[in-house]
Amino acid sequence: MVSTRRLRVLCALSGGVDSSVAAALLLEQGHDVSGVTMKLWGGESDSGCCSVSDVDDARRVAQQLDIDFHVFNFGEDFERHVVDPYVTAHASGRTPNPCIECNRHLKFDRLYRRAAALGFDAVATGHHARIVTRPDGVRRVRRAVDVAKDQSYVLSMLDQVALARTILPIGDHTKDEVRAHAERLGLRTAAKRDSQDVCFITSAGGRSEFLGRRIPLTPGRMIDEEGRELGTVPAVQLVTIGQRKGLGLEGGPAPRYVVDVDVERRAVVIGDERSLYVSSVRCVGATWSAEPVTGEVLAQPSAHGAALPAILELVDPGTQRLGAGGVDGWPAQGSLVGDGIVDVHWVEPHRRVAPGQTVAFYQGDEVVGAAIAT
Repeated sequence: MVSTRRLRVLCALSGGVDSSVAAALLLEQGHDVSGVTMKLWGGESDSGCCSVSDVDDARRVAQQLDIDFHVFNFGEDFERHVVDPYVTAHASGRTPNPCIECNRHLKFDRLYRRAAALGFDAVATGHHARIVTRPDGVRRVRRAVDVAKDQSYVLSMLDQVALARTILPIGDHTKDEVRAHAERLGLRTAAKRDSQDVCFITSAGGRSEFLGRRIPLTPGRMIDEEGRELGTVPAVQLVTIGQRKGLGLEGGPAPRYVVDVDVERRAVVIGDERSLYVSSVRCVGATWSAEPVTGEVLAQPSAHGAALPAILELVDPGTQRLGAGGVDGWPAQGSLVGDGIVDVHWVEPHRRVAPGQTVAFYQGDEVVGAAIAT
């Protein structure tokens, strides 16, 4: 979203340097800016963007910038839309992406509906990505100038209505430029390291402790592709397709990987690297930046993975209402949840995508849609 007029902007402050500078840049552009931190996770947290120290950093930055600051408690929404599905996915042997679901349901849904109710014109975040408007008027998320920090993948569910109300101020700046700007302004977050962790998983306890308090973690057999016993794993729910480390397998002539996980049978199938490669993957829950896309795309199956050539086949367009707005042109509740089905046919065989992972679709460096691997 680009505008030359003065806007009332609600800037999401995570307590990190990127969102701090996003708010500062908006002020320098002459906008009326307020800061907000979403209180999402009420449990133990020593990482991510939900710790007490992060909320305090966000508040202090707002004070430094002399802008209003709000804290919105969306804990129930976070539990329902992010934490509960995360637990359910692991219980069935899938590998979810909670940060994308947080964006889908909280940052670009719940927060937007609150911003609309308070009379704001737009919401800004500190994501490293850009929003461009094509000659035909269609908006798309575009990769950031700093490709190493690009976060367009986690914004791949955004549609036209959401994009029209979104500002990404730092997408045209490198990370070094962002930190330098924060230092010039004397912001307390200037040297703060980036958070890479899931906010509700502590560094001390990890996934096993978090999930072990919510679902039974059951031991499983490790077998090869012919069914021969190779050993055991302490919890089949914690094993991911493509995993190599932490399996306790003795060394052999070639590396061995997890090629399948069957929670019902409590079995983990082990194979060589060739067994991981497939020609296609079916994806569900497809969403689109505008109209559904078929044909040649670049498909990216993880936040830090490469986007590789693929042919996109539309199996079922689903019922997502393109351009469906809520109040005064803001996104409607649940509008970023899709139910389309697509088959991604890799031009060259690709490692199997773990079920539950999002695959983002690009044309060049612009996002056209996304779906979730089965």
